[in-house]
Parts: sequence; C-alpha cells; structure tokens
Amino acid sequence: MRQTIRVITSEHASLATLLRSVLELLERHREAESMPDFDTLRATLFYLDDFPEKQHHRRESEIFFPKLRARAPQERELLDQLDYEHEHGGRKIRDVEHALLAFEMLGTRRRRAFEAAMKAYVDFYLEHMRLEEEMVLPLAERVLTEEDWADLDEAFGSHGHSPVNVALAEDYGTLLWRIGTPAATGDAGSEKR
Repeated sequence: MRQTIRVITSEHASLATLLRSVLELLERHREAESMPDFDTLRATLFYLDDFPEKQHHRRESEIFFPKLRARAPQERELLDQLDYEHEHGGRKIRDVEHALLAFEMLGTRRRRAFEAAMKAYVDFYLEHMRLEEEMVLPLAERVLTEEDWADLDEAFGSHGHSPVNVALAEDYGTLLWRIGTPAATGDAGSEKR
C-alpha cells in the first residue's frame, strides 16, 4: 500500500472510531438517564473541528486532489464535491458544538437535539470518508505517476514520523488522551441534571 494511502486510511480509521465512540457514549448515558461528561464532549468536538480542518482536509484539498484533477479531469465533479464538504464541514461541526452548549446549559430538554445533530454529523463524515476510500483512493492508484506518489509521500510523510505528525502528536497527544481515557474506561461522567 502506498504511504500516502496508508496515512489517509489510518487517519480515517482513527476519526471513524472516535465518531462512533461518541454515539455509543451518548447512547449509554441516555439509557442510564445520566448526563455525559461535557468536558470530554467539548474536547472531542474541538478535535474534530481542529484536526480535520487544519491538517487532514488541507492536505487532501491542497496537495492530493489537485494531482488527481490533473490526471483524471473526468472526476472533477466528485473531487469538487469532496472539496466543498471540506470547506463546509467546519460549519457543520460548529452547529453540533452549539447544540452541545444548549444541551449543557439547558439540560435534558436539549438532549435529543444534540444527539440528532451529532448523529447527522457522524453520518455525513463517515459517508465523506467512504467516498474518498472507495472512489478517490482507487482512482489515485490507477492514474497517478511514480513522480506524483513521491511528491505526495513527501507531503504526507510517514505516519507518525514526519515533522507534521510529530507536531500533531505534540499538539493533540494530551487532548486525545483526555478524550480517550474516560471513553475507554466507560467513566465519561454521570452528572445528573
């Protein structure tokens, strides 16, 4: 597997796990009639807004997709759709953040609205990644040249070892630990409201 594809699919897998875990966490708290840990939810939404927007989507839209457009102009519509989703995904997550704030401030009356907003975002994001993995990555393997791949591999770096990924680990390591620890232990809060 190409290094660039490995990085993209690895990031997708991590994001998908995080997205699904939020829905599972919310379901557990709803069934227990308890309130989730809002600090953990805020940290999760911050990460979902910050990492994809500043790193993952930027590399795809500014580096990967232009090479594909040059080699496969017939796929411009698909790539334009994915770029549009990259550009407007930030608005979607901010709508979820607003729904979370309403849930936190106004209590259970806003639980359903937040859960619905979160579910819609998760569905949107999972479908976006599915399109990239099922349509874009196979296209890239068919049409990109060795020179294209060399450029991409340099830009994407070996996952976890490039200067970009070292900086990401420094920026997000503590945040991901904070998000993952309560979720992994099943102790993500049980505030009553």
